[in-house]
Amino acid sequence: MKRKFGALFLLLAITVIAMSHEFWLQPRKYTYQPGEEMIVDFMVGESFTGEFWDLDRHKVEKLEMHNLIGKRDMLKDVKATKGKNYTYKFSQSGTHMLVLQSDAAYIELAAEKFNDYLKEDGLDYILDERKESGMINEPSKENYTRFAKLLVQSGNRTDDTFKKKVGLRLEIIPTKNPYTLTSGDYLQCQVLFEGKPSPHTLVKVWSHIGEKIFLQNIYTENDGNITFPISNKGPWMVSSVKMIHSAIDPANYHSLWSSLVFGIE
Repeated sequence: MKRKFGALFLLLAITVIAMSHEFWLQPRKYTYQPGEEMIVDFMVGESFTGEFWDLDRHKVEKLEMHNLIGKRDMLKDVKATKGKNYTYKFSQSGTHMLVLQSDAAYIELAAEKFNDYLKEDGLDYILDERKESGMINEPSKENYTRFAKLLVQSGNRTDDTFKKKVGLRLEIIPTKNPYTLTSGDYLQCQVLFEGKPSPHTLVKVWSHIGEKIFLQNIYTENDGNITFPISNKGPWMVSSVKMIHSAIDPANYHSLWSSLVFGIE
């Protein structure tokens, strides 16, 4: 069956655990005033709910804060604790973007579990390749790297920090500032792989309404763009994954996981 590319909206409440593990940066809130402190948890889990990332097993290779005046290296401020991994005090108004890149972690999965994970995350090209090469029943050896961005707002003055390209290998960039939007608006995001638009890529858009979590599954157009409705206030996450062949032994695959988190007031 051919998959129809384009803005395919599948809006549903999450009642079962998905195969994939998302990673994101979770603040206590999304808007601040100058002088306030922001506490950020590094989170991993399913369906935009999860647990604290284990920094005893994983490593942060990059942590940067971007705003109107530039960027600051924040790597030395990472705390290897269960939650409360980073604290930042706002000194000025404007849109701020926190950017994280992890090291390449290693995992092995049984063939059935790996194949299910490929189906769940729209990685059909890897699944087809495994079938054609006779590797469909072989276990996987995989490296995976996390790329995460968090957009927050300090004060009332918004700016263009939200659309800055920061050079992540897999990067999600909104074309509008989420802090100028409200429920009922639409938001367009572009997915870039190695700096170029990534067409026909599955993107998952998560949102919270109270205790319920909703998901939109959307495939990017030829220009790497998706467009989706902002249907409610609260936390939002846009995420995607790309898989390539690994250049690092013993892994035969390398997955790149990207997320963008923001809040709608």
